[in-house]
Order: sequence, then C-alpha cells, then structure tokens
Amino acid sequence: MAESSLLNRLEGLVTRFEEVGTLITDPAVLADMKRFVKLNKEYHDLEKIVQAREEYIKVLNGIDEAKTILETGQDSELREMAREELDVCTARVPELEEEIKLLLVPADPQDGKNAIVEIRGGTGGDEAAIFAGDLYRMYVKYCESKGWRIELTSYTEGTSGGFKEIIFTVSGEGVYGILKYESGVHRVQRVPQTETQGRVHTSAATVAVLPEADEFDVEIRESDIRTDIFCASGHGGQSVNTTYSAIRLVHLPTGITVQCQDEKSQLKNKAKAMVELRSRIYNMEYQKYLDEIASKRKTMVSSGDRSAKIRTYNYPQGRITDHRINYTIYNLSAFMDGEIQDCIDKLIVAENAERLKESEL
Repeated sequence: MAESSLLNRLEGLVTRFEEVGTLITDPAVLADMKRFVKLNKEYHDLEKIVQAREEYIKVLNGIDEAKTILETGQDSELREMAREELDVCTARVPELEEEIKLLLVPADPQDGKNAIVEIRGGTGGDEAAIFAGDLYRMYVKYCESKGWRIELTSYTEGTSGGFKEIIFTVSGEGVYGILKYESGVHRVQRVPQTETQGRVHTSAATVAVLPEADEFDVEIRESDIRTDIFCASGHGGQSVNTTYSAIRLVHLPTGITVQCQDEKSQLKNKAKAMVELRSRIYNMEYQKYLDEIASKRKTMVSSGDRSAKIRTYNYPQGRITDHRINYTIYNLSAFMDGEIQDCIDKLIVAENAERLKESEL
C-alpha cells in the first residue's frame, strides 16, 4: 500500500530527528557554532516532517476506527458520527501525502535566510529610475505587511526621481525563500511624466535578490580587503559631504566591490558593507546551484536567470502579467501598494509542482 510505503520512508527520518535532538544538547556541538547552527536547522526541518507523519498516522487510524464502527456498530448515532469521521479523514489523506512528499523533496538550502535586494533602473533613462523607485516602494509596503525589517545599504537617486540603483537588506523569517521569485527584469508600460505627447513608453528595471550569507558561510581574510573611506552623498542633513563615514570595500581576490553610506557611523557602515560583501562572495558559489536548477526547470525565477523578463506592469490597462506562469490580474494600484502575495503564492505552487515532478516521488 502507498500508506505503508510512505511511512517506511519516514521511519528513518524519525530516528535521525531523535539523534539530532540529542546532538544539539551535546556540549561539544554547542562549542562548535558552525556545526550547531547546521544541526539546529536540520532539527527544525525534520520536526515539520515528524509532525506531518504523526498527523498522517492519526488520520489513517481514524479511517480504520470509523470503518470498524460502520461494520460492527449498532448505535445509529455512533454510526453517523463514524461516517462523518470517515469522510473527513479520507479527504485529508491525499492532502497530507502531498504535504509529506513536498517536505521530503530537498528545499533550496538558502530559503530560510535574510535577503539582499538590489533594484536598478534599466532601459528607459529617467523613467526607468522612477519605476525602480516605484518597485522599491512596493517592496517596502509588502515587507511591512509581513512584519519584516528593511535596512537601506546604498542608493543613487535618479535625476527626475526614483533611483538609478538602490540596495537594501530584508530581515525576517524565510525572507529569501519568498522574495527570490522577484529576481529578474520588471517591465513597465505607461506614459512617463516627461512625455508631452501622451505616448505610452516601455521601460524596465532589474531586481536581484541574493541570500544573505551567515558569518559561518564565508571566511574573509582582512588582508584580502581594501577599505576606502569617503564622504556620503544624498540625504542625511548637515553631516553629508562633511563627515568621512561612507565605506567602500574591495575584495581583492574576486574584485567584488560594495559600499555603504546609509549610517552616519563609519563602523556601522563597515559592518553593513561586510554583510553584503560576504553575501556576494557566497552568491558566486550559490549561482552554480542555481545554474544546475536552470537545466531542470524552465519556469521559475529561482533558476537564476536574472536577465529574463518576468513581469509586465501595464498602467493604461491597470494590468499585471507574470510571464513565468501566465498570471494576469487587473489590480495594478493595489499590487504597487504591496499586495503581491497572491502572485508569489502561485509562483510557489508552480515551483513546488516542478520540484515534485523532478523528484518523481
């Protein structure tokens, strides 16, 4: 039976769950922070599977008990209750099996991390920068609705508003696993503020979402970093252009350059810049994982192709179209106010279907 086959697969994971539970209380493991963090994550992942298994067993037992009552019971009221229980449990079985199968498919190991998001105005000049600013506002509203924290790292303002480039960090539970679907080229079709003839123009902005590397993910030697200190520019009051607080870090082995000017404190800017530098170095390796996925999946943005056009925002028609899953809705104003969860949910469902198909469970 399919039930016993699935339960047999889960048996070994229960043993591993108990083993990991013992390991994370071991003083030797507690002293090795890198190993402790890894085991702690494994424990929480296995805990979800163990809880789903317990519910699955409970539902299967409920079916057996209900059938026994219907076959042997004489009490009409008890039989009616058993019939209802049988209907509920029978409907729950396939749902639980899908949930368990999905839990058994290895998830992207970065999904639980915080995210570094960078938005850049693409083709379209001033209008592209304005649109990049609109996207930033959309993500700020969305993150606020999720209770996530946003920290600005650096930005370059557009000449007519918006941003030529803006980089920020989003902190919260499972942030990268949700925001990663936003990576790619976002295209806007509207009449720009600078257009006098009322013609619709097409502009674009690119969004890149990177997993924020933990301190234990990447080791960077101080001797490999060149630090440049300069005056901040942009908003910031009297201290702008008078205080040398902005930091630029150059990683000499890779040539990766990051900078932070958001804080008035040089030390705080350096700490933020180090987080971004660590993440960008880590992302070079992570990209290999994304490329491997790309060879197996064709629809998901987590396949890593950041040059792919993923979504069109059509202002004259009030329409949003996500090209990866042929998703179209006509509530553009609400979408731009941060109501993007429905689109992300459908992307997650589509990717989960691909993950299940890929694993042939």
